[in-house]
Amino acid sequence: MPGASRSIVVNAPPEKVFDVIINYDRYPEWLTEVKKIRTSDRKGNEVKVHYEVDFKIKTIHYTILAREERPQRMSWSFVEGEVMKDNKGSWVLEPEGEGKTKITYNVEVTVGPLVPKSILNTLVDQSLPKMLEAIKRRVEGT
Repeated sequence: MPGASRSIVVNAPPEKVFDVIINYDRYPEWLTEVKKIRTSDRKGNEVKVHYEVDFKIKTIHYTILAREERPQRMSWSFVEGEVMKDNKGSWVLEPEGEGKTKITYNVEVTVGPLVPKSILNTLVDQSLPKMLEAIKRRVEGT
């Protein structure tokens, strides 16, 4: 299963970063590829998150089960969707002192045999850094 991990340090405490990460309905405001999102079936610290994401080549729909561990981690597992066979990962938040947080985004995705590896490489090489910069802008209010 292809995976990737990227980190960034932001000028915000873990609690603030965690609040942005679990405010799923607001993702389209700072993640331009997320066109629609909704949640359902919340049970304690778990909730299903339904995405519509525009990957330029194709818009796909998928659902994950998010597990929230305030304020240090949000992890997810794949429920169902198009193109992907599996999608799991996490946001891990570590205090860096002086009100800063190290954010690490980990993801592992398995796609169907008809999806070119170049698409996955593009997601890792371009989308992950852009996403981390987007969350940095969002939590820092810039």
